[in-house]
Amino acid sequence: MNINNSSLSNFDHSMVTTAFYIDGYKIDKNLGLVKRIIVRSRSIIGNIGAGIQILFGGNITIYTQMCEKTRDEAYTLMCKHASDIGGNAIIAVQYDTNEIAQGISEVLCYGTAVVVSKVE
Repeated sequence: MNINNSSLSNFDHSMVTTAFYIDGYKIDKNLGLVKRIIVRSRSIIGNIGAGIQILFGGNITIYTQMCEKTRDEAYTLMCKHASDIGGNAIIAVQYDTNEIAQGISEVLCYGTAVVVSKVE
């Protein structure tokens, strides 16, 4: 997936948190929910590679990499959504993952976009 990061060039990812506040900052404006979803399927090649890894036990790196990439894409799109509506921070961030059909998973990343300013 090719994500246009032009609106993210000034977005500070240290201002994204699972907490409901950011230390040293006050919330000036609540812009509401921002969310993005990615739906991904496993490839036949990936399933074969994972099947071989399953035989030996341990971390199934093919699936781990797929899950990480999917979460990263959902996160990046959520941040872009927040930036596009004027937010400079996101609070209360969470992920949800569901299998919607055999071999097809969705990852939802969501939070509350806010405008914050440093407390003086």
